[in-house]
Amino acid sequence: MKYAPSILKKLKFVSACLTLIAGSLFIGNAVFAKSPNVLLIITDDQGYGDVTSHGNPDIHTPVHDQLASEGVRFDRYYVSPVCAPTRAALLTGRYHPRTGVHGVTRGHEVMREDEVTIAEVLKANGYSTGAFGKWHNGESYPHHPNGQGFDEFIGFCAGHWNNYFDTPLERNGEVFQSEGFIIDTLTDYAIDWMKKQNEANQPWFCYVPYNTPHTPWQVPEKFWKKYQGKGLEPATACAYAMVENIDFNMGRLLECVDDLQQRENTIVIFMTDNGANTNRYNAGMRGRKGSNHEGGTRVPLFIRYPNVIPAGLKVEEITAHIDILPTLVELTGSKSIPTKPLDGKSLVPLIHEQAETVDKIWPERTLFTVWKGKGAARTQKWRAVMGGKSGWMLFDMQDDPGETNNVAEKYPQVIRELAMQYEQWWADVSQEGFDPIPTVVGHSDRPETSLSAHYSYLEPAQGQGISYQGANGWANDYVTNWTSADAYARWPVEVVNSGQYEVSIDYIADEEAVGSELQAEVAAQKASVTVNQVHNPPVIPSPDRIPRKEVYAKDWKRLKVGMLNVDQTGTFDLKLKGLSKPGKQFPEIKTIILKRIVD
Repeated sequence: MKYAPSILKKLKFVSACLTLIAGSLFIGNAVFAKSPNVLLIITDDQGYGDVTSHGNPDIHTPVHDQLASEGVRFDRYYVSPVCAPTRAALLTGRYHPRTGVHGVTRGHEVMREDEVTIAEVLKANGYSTGAFGKWHNGESYPHHPNGQGFDEFIGFCAGHWNNYFDTPLERNGEVFQSEGFIIDTLTDYAIDWMKKQNEANQPWFCYVPYNTPHTPWQVPEKFWKKYQGKGLEPATACAYAMVENIDFNMGRLLECVDDLQQRENTIVIFMTDNGANTNRYNAGMRGRKGSNHEGGTRVPLFIRYPNVIPAGLKVEEITAHIDILPTLVELTGSKSIPTKPLDGKSLVPLIHEQAETVDKIWPERTLFTVWKGKGAARTQKWRAVMGGKSGWMLFDMQDDPGETNNVAEKYPQVIRELAMQYEQWWADVSQEGFDPIPTVVGHSDRPETSLSAHYSYLEPAQGQGISYQGANGWANDYVTNWTSADAYARWPVEVVNSGQYEVSIDYIADEEAVGSELQAEVAAQKASVTVNQVHNPPVIPSPDRIPRKEVYAKDWKRLKVGMLNVDQTGTFDLKLKGLSKPGKQFPEIKTIILKRIVD
């Protein structure tokens, strides 16, 4: 059919098993093979309203709409208000605070190493696993995709990327120069990988976390041209153009599945990671990305599995990202899976039970979200959101889906109950705390570690003799305006193997900064270097359709600092200090690299 354009450490946890009968898994009246392929597509900053069949007349998404019609559409599906928390919950089946993820930068997006991901579950059951796109749950091994169950990873690990055309990407830790528009390119690699697994007669899990319509606002001309003249706000026009490009590439992925004659044996899932990233059509819902209201957390979820999932089904019971892992465990017939206790539950009963029996097999539940210290609780009828004079607002989502009327005073018993449930939930999911998860250095499987500037903590503080180029120090940012020798950058690290380490930096220095002496220090060992070469290139041209808020990319120069004889293991602060400078400021710093020298 053509479509329109460190497993041992983890084994100590409880085992969740499914029952297999005569070599096949029975769900409802359907019987199917134990090992269907899985294609999981998630997009970045695409809201519920960015789909034609969700009532948006200004966007064209025929593949989205066809996929929804060929399987089940979960109409009340919820994620976290921002990207990294959603991804952690999706991958683990657990609320993101349990995993250590509580932000999007400075390492707050990193999952703890011992979390068990969908990829690890399926890999343990004989699957090949590949990820193609944005990771955003840890840049360094073993928090890297290759350390979390993915055999193959092509994409980037940061929260966003600087440029979408002809951009550097990585493949299993090695950087390479890609060609073309990033979504087209990622799709190429995913298709090639699926074909290879099919040739090897290997069941596969293909995870495609596309990084658009997240900014910067870059999209191929033919998509931009279509929406530019529609009279839309420029950001809305670009977002819709990016989504239509996604739609085109989803069609390519699904066509590949058909060409491989794997349509009947492939579970296809499409979802997004949070609400829309601008104020645009959102089906009348309140809020957008970053909000705990409906518009920030309700997103599309479509699942197709021919002959198992009825076509054209619509489910209105509330569901969430935490439900995907247990659903896939059941649909794939995976067995004896070591995992931490899950917060989610399989959605299979909602797919196969008759409407009149759903209440019996799917009891009332409460879903929770949290962002920046404020949260929300969602039941089938109510949404309680922190805010307002009383500290909480309450909305009847059946009578008032746009959240226009706060009824907290009218239903005090309801708000008390939901507030209590939220507090109990938060106490539970946050009990391990949120101490920084250190970057692992010297791992036997990945001896070189690059620590990005946006992972660093600036001392004494941002703007006090040292700064990030951007106000928030988001992904791809760098250290600049470093004027004080008392200021420095530090990275929490965990040295797991002692030995000799080569230290390097990626820097930019104008003539005034040449002659600056810098010092790297970790575990009481120090190495210093004098920057003796000017390297001050212009920013890399960026084909932005709309001016960006993110920092621009630059071409950085690698400089060896020296050798460190690290004779102890443990958790330390890696510090980069400025010892002296001839001018007003030290060089700009993008990355510090530690490479363990193995004989």
